[in-house]
Amino acid sequence: MFRDYIKKISTAPVYDVAIQSPLTPAPTLSSRTGRKIWLKREDMQPTFAFKVRGAYNKLVTLDAKARRRGVITASAGNHAQGVALAAKKLKVKALIVMPVTTPEVKIKGVQSHGAEIILHGDAYDEAYEHAHVLAKKKKLAFVHPYDDPDVIAGQGTIGMEILHQHSGPIEAIFVPVGGGGLIAGIAAYVKLTRPEIKIIGVEPEDAASLYHALKAKRRVTLDHVGIFADGVATRQTGEEPFRIARQFVDEVLRVTTDEICAAIKDIFTDTRSIAEPAGALSIAGVKKYVEKHKKKGKGDLIAVVSGANTNFDRLRHVAERTAVGEKREMLLAVTLPEKAGSLRKFCSLLGKRSITEFNYRYFTSGDAHIFVGIQAHDYEKESKSFVRKLRANGFPAFDMTENELAKEHIRYMVGGRPPQLLNEVLYRFEFPEKPGALLKFLNSMNHSWNISLFHYRNHGAAFGRVLMGLQVPKKDRKKLEKFIKDTGSEAYDETSNPAYRTFLKN
Repeated sequence: MFRDYIKKISTAPVYDVAIQSPLTPAPTLSSRTGRKIWLKREDMQPTFAFKVRGAYNKLVTLDAKARRRGVITASAGNHAQGVALAAKKLKVKALIVMPVTTPEVKIKGVQSHGAEIILHGDAYDEAYEHAHVLAKKKKLAFVHPYDDPDVIAGQGTIGMEILHQHSGPIEAIFVPVGGGGLIAGIAAYVKLTRPEIKIIGVEPEDAASLYHALKAKRRVTLDHVGIFADGVATRQTGEEPFRIARQFVDEVLRVTTDEICAAIKDIFTDTRSIAEPAGALSIAGVKKYVEKHKKKGKGDLIAVVSGANTNFDRLRHVAERTAVGEKREMLLAVTLPEKAGSLRKFCSLLGKRSITEFNYRYFTSGDAHIFVGIQAHDYEKESKSFVRKLRANGFPAFDMTENELAKEHIRYMVGGRPPQLLNEVLYRFEFPEKPGALLKFLNSMNHSWNISLFHYRNHGAAFGRVLMGLQVPKKDRKKLEKFIKDTGSEAYDETSNPAYRTFLKN
């Protein structure tokens, strides 16, 4: 019965290790959106994430025999830290299986609480399977990150706190979604207590397991999940969270990487704290919701900031993508005649806009292709009209603001066109970032194929990104397809991408 969760949540002893996190206003964001927005600061927990609540509540329910044997879990980071701290508090041995790609800050967080760590697999699913093998072999109790009623009840204490902390009307509570334990716990308590409050889940566009499950009316397994928001990179929603979500979740919004980056900045502006990508999902969702519902709402909007465990060097990528995520910048490919006065004429068309980025290198006496970033006050209104204006004035142009290849690679490679036709194919790869991964990737390739283009970037993320041009004879194309499949990497054929044709191809 759903109502059983009220008692389970109300009696969960999570405050032995967790704090009642503050519910703080977001004045800058509220002013900008015209809505009163509050932040539920789970990033201020002892482990800098909400997961300690559910982990402790689960460990407390274990019998004495199970505690003596110890516990095991699999996690990409935040749940691992929660289990480690809970085990330390209860003097229980804990074994944590984490993917090799786990951010270092999360590994160190687990180590600081004295738990034993095993790094296994490139993704959570592999770590999860290995943890179950070890649990059976060592007779350890498995602590599931989200698909367990006791874990869900622990997370549900956040919903209970929100209702105690906020006395006024609430229109909606926005919750980051990974496996679904957090939104299930909050939804169960809030909907059974205050059914008029909307519960809205927020997922990355490339890791939207709950969105697709609710749409299909059954749990689905995603073929691929994006890893930018690693804390919610889950292929399938948990069984019990899905049962609860079908009953109590009103809507699930999907947001882009750029929108998540912009949300991280929004949180920083109002709190001077830096949320991890998964932790900022709720704010990205609030902004999308407000944009969709222009009319004044019936109450305040509350966003759960679920965590702040991120590697510092990832912030470079966040800062890079924030302007686009805030719709303050448009990225264009523009062709200028290679003659005196062209650049001056182009700049005159900008009006009061500022150029934020300009990439060009002289190559021939013909046309010049430039990659340019331009300040936008309202991207949705300005982009199409400005591109039309450029074309009307003799400057062929197209918008690359939503072009992942252009943003991730091309902007750093402008001017790299070869002097002759190479008959190459272009692929964008993503593979787990760990020592020797790039060398292993290259060694697995057919050495008779010539690499005609290569670009590699890493932002301290779990996955490295490679852009590669290959001169592969037509008779070898099936071998190429087999090579790509055998690597197990995510691969995208970019040979027809207009950004490639404009800047890199003869």
